[in-house]
Amino acid sequence: MTNTIAIIGGGFTGTLAAINLLRHGDAKLLLIERHAAAGEGLAYGAAHPAHLLNVRAANMSAFPDDPEHFRRWLAARDVSADPNPFVPRLRYGDYLRDLLGEAQAAAAGRLEIVHGDAVDVVRADGCTHVTLADGRVVTVDTVMLAVGNLPPHSPPGMGDLPAHLYAPDPWAKGALDGLGKGDTVMALGTGLTMVDVVLALRARGFAGRIVAMSRRGQLPHPHAAAGAPADPLRERPRETGAALLRRVRARANEIGWRPAIDELRRFTQDMWRAASDVERARFLRHLRPWWDIHRHRIAPSVADALAALRRDGTLTICGGRILGTEAEGHCLAVSWRPRGETDAQTLRPARIINCTGPQGDLLRADEPLLRALVARGTIRPDTLRIGIDVDAQSRTVATDGTGNDWLYALGPMTRGEFWEIVAVPDIRVQSWSVARRLANAQWVGWEGL
Repeated sequence: MTNTIAIIGGGFTGTLAAINLLRHGDAKLLLIERHAAAGEGLAYGAAHPAHLLNVRAANMSAFPDDPEHFRRWLAARDVSADPNPFVPRLRYGDYLRDLLGEAQAAAAGRLEIVHGDAVDVVRADGCTHVTLADGRVVTVDTVMLAVGNLPPHSPPGMGDLPAHLYAPDPWAKGALDGLGKGDTVMALGTGLTMVDVVLALRARGFAGRIVAMSRRGQLPHPHAAAGAPADPLRERPRETGAALLRRVRARANEIGWRPAIDELRRFTQDMWRAASDVERARFLRHLRPWWDIHRHRIAPSVADALAALRRDGTLTICGGRILGTEAEGHCLAVSWRPRGETDAQTLRPARIINCTGPQGDLLRADEPLLRALVARGTIRPDTLRIGIDVDAQSRTVATDGTGNDWLYALGPMTRGEFWEIVAVPDIRVQSWSVARRLANAQWVGWEGL
């Protein structure tokens, strides 16, 4: 039985790991969080009131063994318990903080929240030592890395632009400040991050033009207005590659594309793990953009808001490629070529905001903790360089291929092993499973999670 566990990162993943460890075991826990408040993370703590959950409340319980928990929490606070609402993300942040507070109060001193920035983890003499940026060292038995997503990488040619003209991280302090009402903003990327930035800009009173560009100019699709599920698949599809794509298209013709995608959900992780590195790389290279816009959807009301902005000319979605950028006083001259055309065009935005989305390449990470662990060979990138290499039990894998039974990783940075591990329904199962394993809890099967 593990006696002391440090969880590095107090966002959604780390918070759930702490709560589940308290539920299923008796270990002492240290939840290490660099920000002032633990229990919310970037997705729910840095959200704007205009930002809604991308998943219906009916599927947002923090606990896989209690799927109605979030809806009961909403109902107890006189919030609509409609099975299909897309509630504000700030409300979900309140939910997580409540859960953490309740767990801490019931834990009889077993949970300590440590405010600090972990910069190194070293295993020595049978113990694990976590060094904080201020020089403190905490000694534990096991560490869980719950570091969330890495910030987006800057596209080539952007890194040398002046700070007032280019925002490399849309969630960094000041990224959306200082824009005039008549300015033009260019968003690099047309996915979920761009959607959040557009909504935040409008909510802040920005009345200028927003031009969002990606290679293909594809937007995330909306959820259906109603959430009536199709009959679930009973067995995992055995097809791979093009054959699987044909199967999904055929099912889409039968039952609609949303149910055809959704019925794969309970099997997606197993399908990913069964695929070869070649098949996985082919998927990322050719199909991921289409998978992302169909699988990771937005609330219908958000889709309606974007459509209205496009109709009135406030928001323009472009497919194309940037050829070059140059500072021109208080704005930029961006040369770009629309997709499928040969002639270049010029756009003059007051700021470019990097909305390309979170990344996972450890070899490009700026986080001191991850850089130290990689340099020492304690952890390594997965074969596709989309996250931290872990095994099926979420134990990190060292450079020599051995698993670290004292160092686990949870959440989006384990996508190389699990792929579908970026949303609440998947992360809650992972944190629940790992917590029960560490606590030596009796395994209880679950279906359809």
